[in-house]
Amino acid sequence: MKYHQINSALFVKNRRKFTAEMKPNSVAVFNSNDIYPISADSTLPFAQHRDIFYLSGVDQEESILLLFPDAPFENQKEMLFLKETNDHIAVWEGEKLSKERAYQVSGIRTVYWLQDFHKILNEMMTYADTMYINTNEHYRATVETETREARFVKWWKERYPAHNVAKSNPILQRIRSVKESEEIDLIQQACDITEKGFRRLLSFVKPNVTEYEIEAELAHEFIRNRSKGFAYTPIIASGNNANVLHYIENNQQCKAGDLILLDVAAEYANYSSDMTRTIPVSGKFSERQKAVYNAVLRVKNEATKMLTPGTLWKQYHVEVGKIMTSELLGLGLIDKADVQNENPDWPAYKKYFMHGTSHHMGLDTHDYGLLHEPMKANMVFTVEPGIYIPAEKFGIRLEDNVVVQEKGAPFNLMRNIPVEADEIETLMNE
Repeated sequence: MKYHQINSALFVKNRRKFTAEMKPNSVAVFNSNDIYPISADSTLPFAQHRDIFYLSGVDQEESILLLFPDAPFENQKEMLFLKETNDHIAVWEGEKLSKERAYQVSGIRTVYWLQDFHKILNEMMTYADTMYINTNEHYRATVETETREARFVKWWKERYPAHNVAKSNPILQRIRSVKESEEIDLIQQACDITEKGFRRLLSFVKPNVTEYEIEAELAHEFIRNRSKGFAYTPIIASGNNANVLHYIENNQQCKAGDLILLDVAAEYANYSSDMTRTIPVSGKFSERQKAVYNAVLRVKNEATKMLTPGTLWKQYHVEVGKIMTSELLGLGLIDKADVQNENPDWPAYKKYFMHGTSHHMGLDTHDYGLLHEPMKANMVFTVEPGIYIPAEKFGIRLEDNVVVQEKGAPFNLMRNIPVEADEIETLMNE
């Protein structure tokens, strides 16, 4: 891994939080992700399943975590199963976790090789009444590929039909959404790497540069700072491309006078950051561009203030919509008649701001969190309003990552990344 080793105390705490919510006499199993094939002998780079990483810190393929807090013997309460390493694997693939190294990473003392899993699971099933299976229930999830986790669930249900079944996901949705201080520090590191990439761009962007050259500059800066790279597929959208919300081709030339919407951010140690900035190709906003830019910035700043304990996600977006409506009226993009005659299910402002303002973030860019429950301290959210004007061939979105505080204003993890229009112009023209 490129990142510095994380103190295993974080994963010990995370497991305690999870097991505290488990039913009596129950087992929970978590699997790593597969390495996904492309064609022939080519594969995608491995990316660990965030749940097993959250609970163990193990960041390699063919790994299994088993939790059994009511096990009859102490060494059965938490166990890791890893692919057995050897000299041949070390030569061809590189070092894998040894049992001792796995303990250092995870804080779990009982470590077996993977070939022992079925035998040991069978013994655990004779003691347990309930199995917690780990299903993907994120509100944005659309999974067509059968994952390693899904294959395990199918196999387990056939092998042990008499046991009760419970779900891990509702527990994880709650505990993963509230971050430990160590996790906030890791997200901050991802944000700091993102800042370095963005500052690099401010002196690089000029008329006729291509979107993919900008992408390459960011990738260079992220990786040289111990990130694996982008936390998500980067959006580098110049001119009218900014009005395509998930534009990812990044293959156009950036023209003088246009704006570039940059929805780009680094990961660090599997934790995401999520930034959007919009900058002028020529180093200076037009009067109209700056007016729209400052309107988006005001909405972002006002929305950020609302991210406090007890706030309900749905009501928050209603209030943000009111602020955006006011700004769009001021810009002449809508008028009072549009507002008076609007459809309550699709208000007038949605013509120019059609997406949500905030989402949970952490190990996943769109992280776990139950949207019907009130916000809590140490949740981390994006704040990302935008105004998109195809008729004027530009769109502007601004996005920061903020931590909900027990008291006081939310803490902006991107507080050092330039966002004021005048500062961006100054830095681009130095």
